[in-house]
Amino acid sequence: MMPDLVTPQESDGEARLAALAVLAQQVRDLVDAVVVTDVPEDELTSVTAGLVALTERLNATRRAAPLPHEFGPDGRFRHMGNAVTGECNPHALPLVIDRPAEGGSRAEVVFRPAHVGPPASVHGGVTAMILDHLLGDAVATSGRAGVTGTLSIRYRRPAPYGEPLVASAGVSRAEGRKTWAEGTIASQDGTTLVEATGLFITPTQWVNGDEPVEGAVNA
Repeated sequence: MMPDLVTPQESDGEARLAALAVLAQQVRDLVDAVVVTDVPEDELTSVTAGLVALTERLNATRRAAPLPHEFGPDGRFRHMGNAVTGECNPHALPLVIDRPAEGGSRAEVVFRPAHVGPPASVHGGVTAMILDHLLGDAVATSGRAGVTGTLSIRYRRPAPYGEPLVASAGVSRAEGRKTWAEGTIASQDGTTLVEATGLFITPTQWVNGDEPVEGAVNA
């Protein structure tokens, strides 16, 4: 079932969320720095000690769970803690999704050194995660929100990190509570790197009136 959505008044203050988003971005930069650093051992030890102290400061007060799904001050659905799109989650790119007037979902993507898998390429599981989310967003945007039933991935060419790529997805067909979507990650010149097909199922409780809000998929 969908989790209960909080209202803007129940969520963290917007100024605090903005500060948390800045912190999350700094942590992303830190992770990438760890992946590629070549500083001496004593410097690594010193930095680690500093991070231990910072971690203790952040753990001084903890919430019971990650940031919730919610409606923002503008009335739109958001999930600041999402692993793919969450601005306040250091694990997220974060993926920023556009929804063209002609339908579907689209995002400009730049993978980071932390996403490496094969030499000089992005890990296949990372690209699959991005496409899973984007396919689900396209399904939700079409008015048939659902959860992932199956996801098929075809890796056509290595996906590089550090270069701007384009991810796109759209609904291909629907039948009852089932919706199929297709998507790709491609280079700027249109060369397809990764292809995905997904089957999304609309839970019966949503069909019976407990509809999720737009974009509330894979979250």
